[in-house]
Amino acid sequence: MLIRQLSPVTINRIAAGEVIERPASVVKELVENSIDAGARHIEIVIADGGLSLIRVSDDGHGMGPDDLAMSVERHATSKLSEEDLFDIRSLGFRGEALPSIGAIAHLEISSKAAAARDAFSLAVVRGAKGAIKPAALNSGTTIDVRDLFSATPARLKFMKSQRAEAMAVMETVRRLAMAHPAIGFMVQTGERKPTQFSKQSSSPDGLLVRLGDIMGRAFMDDALEIAGGASGASGPMRVFGFAGLPTLHRPDASQQYLFVNGRPVKDKLLIGAVRAAYGDLIPRGRSPLLALFLEVQPSDVDVNVHPAKAEVRFRDSGRVRAMMVGALSDALAKAGHRASARGGIMTIETFEPGVLPHMAAQASTHDGFAEAMQAPFDGLDAPSGDARAGVTDVPEALLDRPLGAVRAQVHENYIVAQTRDGLVIVDQHAAHERLVYERLKASLANGGVATQGLLIPAIVSLECDDADILVSRADELAQLGLVLEGFGEGAIAVRETPALLGDTDIEGLVKDIAAELRSIGSARALRDKLEAVASRMACHGSVRSGRRLSADEMNALLRAMEATPYSGQCNHGRPTYVALKLTDIERLFGRR
Repeated sequence: MLIRQLSPVTINRIAAGEVIERPASVVKELVENSIDAGARHIEIVIADGGLSLIRVSDDGHGMGPDDLAMSVERHATSKLSEEDLFDIRSLGFRGEALPSIGAIAHLEISSKAAAARDAFSLAVVRGAKGAIKPAALNSGTTIDVRDLFSATPARLKFMKSQRAEAMAVMETVRRLAMAHPAIGFMVQTGERKPTQFSKQSSSPDGLLVRLGDIMGRAFMDDALEIAGGASGASGPMRVFGFAGLPTLHRPDASQQYLFVNGRPVKDKLLIGAVRAAYGDLIPRGRSPLLALFLEVQPSDVDVNVHPAKAEVRFRDSGRVRAMMVGALSDALAKAGHRASARGGIMTIETFEPGVLPHMAAQASTHDGFAEAMQAPFDGLDAPSGDARAGVTDVPEALLDRPLGAVRAQVHENYIVAQTRDGLVIVDQHAAHERLVYERLKASLANGGVATQGLLIPAIVSLECDDADILVSRADELAQLGLVLEGFGEGAIAVRETPALLGDTDIEGLVKDIAAELRSIGSARALRDKLEAVASRMACHGSVRSGRRLSADEMNALLRAMEATPYSGQCNHGRPTYVALKLTDIERLFGRR
């Protein structure tokens, strides 16, 4: 078969196949053009999931008739210099979106240049370009796309339901709205009333409000500001945004938003940096909530490695990753003992005002009601006892501490403390587990964990495979203060244990560590393995549920939590305490 040149119509349809995957792809390209045009307000309207209509209107600087005619030609753009293909300073730049859309749909563009008196329009119907005509438009640009994929009907078979396509459009707009809080957005998908994202300031506070509009109030309440910088190959770079506390996590990464120079991306390097920074602070299989914005010199990033510009490639990926991990780790460490505000809200929501069941039963009969009414009331105006946890006088200064002053221990596991404006409930086992774990990690980082020798080695019987795993990892375990050796088939001898653990259940500890090593396998790095084992150890060295503590012990635990990073969540990512404001408690009783 002879080699021949394809027709322009076919070329445009092939290009459309690369650029236009679904209606959301069209919305992304058109909204990015509006942003590049300096728009301060953008409206998006779709019908039938975007297959029958997509309309994007903006108040940007618009186009005159000459630019309007050129905008639908392939590889025509005002955003790219031929001298430097890697100096990309705009979102859309390759000049493929409009001609590609026009090749597979009915495209109509109306635009008015900022200083012009008249507006003009141009239609492209399945690749056929019409003439420039006068139009009625106050300012900016309006683009209508109708009957998407009508020139390539086979693509329609791959579309999802109209609702699913509308949801994809909405998600695309959300991501672009996050990156540009100073722009107002309105989205009408036809299923409900329009979604509005009002203009915000470009300050961190304005960004957080925009993120809260999209990610929810829970994220706003538990968000940590992220800020970091470094020197790239061609100049400075920085990362900023907000990340949720470790206790705020989801089973998927659907609320992890990452941006590079204002462009939403799904980049493996950045996702890996997030995972490394959160590390052992969240449960396995869970993902933190965050929105992070990376700004680098245009020449230090290649944004053209993917047709939809969803992936990027960095010139110095190691430095970018280090900056990301450092900024996130610093913010998480500075959060200290802070736990999710959602814990207190969920606690309040569990209370249902009403009468006690046994009281309701009494009131159900006349005799019971009468008997209750005749009960003596003598002495109720005086204290009947002291129910505090052995505390006679609580120092006023402790009430101003973040976790307050101890008032009681209930069910031999929960510490109740009073603050100046509320109360705190602490899970003593979970809290102490995190404290022991952080001490083990600090000792490991400083050269090794202090050990305590056993007068008589403890012999532990195991499955042969588990014994072999432990013996093969003996050198690594020794760094954590656990000194052991093989003791015949299916047994090991433990000679030293970490001093931090005190008098611990050695057999249980060893078996748990064997299970941890078995689940880790050989894929993870040495440090990750050691920290995973340290987490298991910490569980054995912590204050157990069911142990009664004195007031001094409980107050000491609270003070240690306040001084220890990440103590707001245990090693498994669960909160170690919940805080209730006095105003919330009063609201339960109708006082507010």
